[in-house]
Amino acid sequence: METTVGCTTRPYGQLSYSEAYSRIAEAGYSDVAVFANEGQVPVGSESSPAEVAAVRNAAHAAGVVPSMLIGGTQLGGGLAAAVDAYKRLIDNAAALGTTWLLDCGTSNEAHFDDYFELMRQSAPHADEVGVNITMKPHGGISLTVSHLLAANNNVSHAAFGICFDPGNIIYYTKGDLRPETDVLEVAPVVTTGIIKDCTVIDGVPDVMVTPGDGLVDFHAVLSGLVGGGFDGPLYVECVGGKTPDEVDRDIAFARGYVEGILSGL
Repeated sequence: METTVGCTTRPYGQLSYSEAYSRIAEAGYSDVAVFANEGQVPVGSESSPAEVAAVRNAAHAAGVVPSMLIGGTQLGGGLAAAVDAYKRLIDNAAALGTTWLLDCGTSNEAHFDDYFELMRQSAPHADEVGVNITMKPHGGISLTVSHLLAANNNVSHAAFGICFDPGNIIYYTKGDLRPETDVLEVAPVVTTGIIKDCTVIDGVPDVMVTPGDGLVDFHAVLSGLVGGGFDGPLYVECVGGKTPDEVDRDIAFARGYVEGILSGL
C-alpha cells in the first residue's frame, strides 16, 4: 500500500516551527502536521493573513507541505460564537494550504450537543474551501471507537471523518481498551491516522514513546485500517527522544518502521 506518512511538529515542541519543519524534512518526510511550537499553535481562528502566510512560507522553504493543522473548539461562549470562530479557523487552514483540520472533540459533557451542532454547521463550509475535519480519540466525546462512530453518524457530512489514534485509545482508557480490537469496525470512516504508541506502567499511561516500543500492535492496526478501505495520510505524533538530535533519530526510525509495515500490506 502507498500512503503519505507525515510527521507532526509535537516532537519538536520546544523549537520554533521553522526549525521543526527543517528537521522533519531532513528526516525524509514530505508532509507536516502543524501542532504547537514554543507554547502555541501558530495558526488559529484569530491569526492574521500575514501570520498564516509566514507559517505556510516556512514550511515550503523547508520543503514540506503543511497538510494538517490541529485546531480546537471554543464552546464556552455559546454555539453562535463557536461556529463563527471555527469557520474562521477553517478559512485560515485553507489559507495555510491544509487538507486536514484535526479536531480533539470536547471533554465537557455540557458541550456535547453543541459540539455536534458546531460540526454540522461547520462541515459544509469546510467542504466549500477544500478542508476536511478529522476527529481523533481524545477522551470525553471521543473516548472510544463507539464514541467515534457515534460522532461520525451524528455529524453525517462528507467533510467530517475520523482520525484513528491507537495510542490515545490506550492512553485515555489507561489500557482498559485496545486499538486493535475495533479497528475494522471504524476503518470505513477513518480519513486520517496518527502514529502514536503508549505504555502503561503501574496504571500510568505514557505516549512519549517511539512507535514500536509500547503496547500498540501497529501491524494489526494498519492491517485493519487498510483492510477496511483506509487510504489516507498518517502522521507520527510522538517519539521517545528528548533532545532535538534524539528526536531526529526517532522520527526517522518511525517513518521507516511504518513504511516497512505498509509495504507488506
